[in-house]
Amino acid sequence: MKSFQELGVSKSILKTLGEIGFEEPTPIQEKAIPAIKSGKDVLGIAQTGTGKTAAYLMPIFGKLVKAEGVDPRVVILVPTRELSMQVGEDIEELLTYSNLRYASVYGGVGWTKHAELIEPGIDILVATPGRLWDLYRAGAVSFKKVKTLVIDEADRMLDMGFMPQIRNFLEVLPVKRQNLLFSATFPTKVEEMSYEFLDFPTRIEVAPSATPAEKVSQYYYPVQNYRSKLNLISNLLKDEDTFKRVIVFCGTKGVAEGVYKVIKRKSEGEVRVLHSNKGQSTRINAINAFKEGEVRILISTDVSARGIDVSEVSHVINFEMPNEYEDYVHRIGRTARANMHGVAISFIGEDELFHKENIEELMRVTIEELPIPEDVEIIPLSKKEKLAQLREIDLQKKKSDPNFKGAFHEKKKRTPRKHPTSFNPKSSKLRGGRKKGAPKN
Repeated sequence: MKSFQELGVSKSILKTLGEIGFEEPTPIQEKAIPAIKSGKDVLGIAQTGTGKTAAYLMPIFGKLVKAEGVDPRVVILVPTRELSMQVGEDIEELLTYSNLRYASVYGGVGWTKHAELIEPGIDILVATPGRLWDLYRAGAVSFKKVKTLVIDEADRMLDMGFMPQIRNFLEVLPVKRQNLLFSATFPTKVEEMSYEFLDFPTRIEVAPSATPAEKVSQYYYPVQNYRSKLNLISNLLKDEDTFKRVIVFCGTKGVAEGVYKVIKRKSEGEVRVLHSNKGQSTRINAINAFKEGEVRILISTDVSARGIDVSEVSHVINFEMPNEYEDYVHRIGRTARANMHGVAISFIGEDELFHKENIEELMRVTIEELPIPEDVEIIPLSKKEKLAQLREIDLQKKKSDPNFKGAFHEKKKRTPRKHPTSFNPKSSKLRGGRKKGAPKN
């Protein structure tokens, strides 16, 4: 393995790396740094927690050298505000001994504040697509000096529907530029995007698409309903020595709030919850407190799955399995970062086994089953819960086999049976006679 110095990383960055304890490059960094320095377009595929952000930042810093002009020379597009802030923090850490200027912009804050932030001049602009487009349409930023465009977390970008906005950017950016596309997974839609976005790229894949970090141990508990899951998670989190710093992922903000209320009441240590109804400042404060170790348990929807970069997360718990299987990869990628070990635990009901099996196939792993602790109270499924579970299983089977007809398949419409017209000789209508009570002729 080559050293950072052998890879041609600038002296100011080498000094910073030495101070923060980065002694040798990760596989994605070793392969990506020379490719990016060559000026070619690059397609990078690497699981979360492998240092891919630094893999593109370090060669970019080397090409910029020093602060220059007013307009940004590098634009880094990211899907979420949390990730925009995280990349900004990574830049700040690496640029300790450099005068390069940067800014991170994102939604949830008035665009005029961000316009004021970049007005004095910047070299690197990290942005979510919506906010960047706001600034461009308002004339607050110019792209005429852009030499490098980075699209980070491309798979998530497409999941969130940003492709139309990305196409808009491509029309206003200089034609002559270097394009870098990084993604943790490589589904068909990302492959199609790469054909449209990149010119004869150098492809770097340090692990097969959707491969989890090697040091994540994955387990699941067979637990059938919401109340039993609450009892189980309360039981597990009592063990503070094992569950030192935990992220709990839920499918909806309603479930996240419910889990938060129970855990806050029954567990030791500070607990916070993140979802789309939480204000910007609340979310930022919660993530920062979690990073600093002030918060032991963070409960979240997938909104923050890619915006938390904390090296000491001991456990990720999937209270509910995600419907988008790539999201599972990103969730468990919040642990086992910076070459540390981590544990991912999923609570899986009968109607979620379908998702588990598909995830195992996607990642080419087997998620090991664990027995539920004896002192956990398991609540039997109610009739309503059982019915909902059976309906969900039927839907899943139909997805796998369109010809499947289960217990809840659509019934054929009944055709009313036609009765033969009866003939009543006494009926005045049929006989053409007078109606009852009518006067006689």
